[in-house]
Amino acid sequence: MAHRTVLHLLCTFGLFQKGLTDLIRTRRTVMAAAGEEAGFRCELLQSKDVVQVTWHKVLPDREETLAAYTSRYGQRVNPAFKDKVGFTDAGLQNSSIFIRNVTEEDEGCYLCLFNIDPGDDLKATTCLQVYELHEPVLHVRESGSEETVVSCSATGRPAPTVTLTVLRDNVHFPGNSSVSVNNTNGTVTVTSTAVLTRLHHMDTEVRCAVRVLSAPQKEEVRMIPAEGEEHFHTH
Repeated sequence: MAHRTVLHLLCTFGLFQKGLTDLIRTRRTVMAAAGEEAGFRCELLQSKDVVQVTWHKVLPDREETLAAYTSRYGQRVNPAFKDKVGFTDAGLQNSSIFIRNVTEEDEGCYLCLFNIDPGDDLKATTCLQVYELHEPVLHVRESGSEETVVSCSATGRPAPTVTLTVLRDNVHFPGNSSVSVNNTNGTVTVTSTAVLTRLHHMDTEVRCAVRVLSAPQKEEVRMIPAEGEEHFHTH
């Protein structure tokens, strides 16, 4: 998707941005796994006479108000989002909100707006990128009497990176083929495969690491026993 590319570039070329008047610090991009919680924070770098702080989701044709804070009325959340959005830190100089149970529909950009009296309002934007990554699935099967086929599959959104390595005699052999399948729910399944010549005198360690974007990787490790041993060992 095009907006994914834009979000990735924003994340690549800088973690923080300042607001339109260089007075607000906020993250350019926030990443969260599907089903988890995403947090947003805006901080004024100079003390201002702020009347109200509001948070908005930026839509193609408008800005939808999510929540607001004033000294007089305190925290207020749009009733349409009362089960979705909440304040972590409600103040007039610093403001933080969270979004529960994020989904693909929550992806996009969010705006914090500081209403200044007197003076121009200050605002800054943070973009949310939602990713999905399931646990890797590692398969080992014999192919004939002298070969073993090792494959690792991972499903995620966007397409995960699957790194399959084989450690034998302290030498790493990378997976030698990779196939991607687009699923109907928008995720992508990537499978990396390696064909090994079976050794009769030593165990072989197979390691599969999977990652989406810069999110923490998931990993599975398995020992293939030497010829004549009966069981596979999984770490």
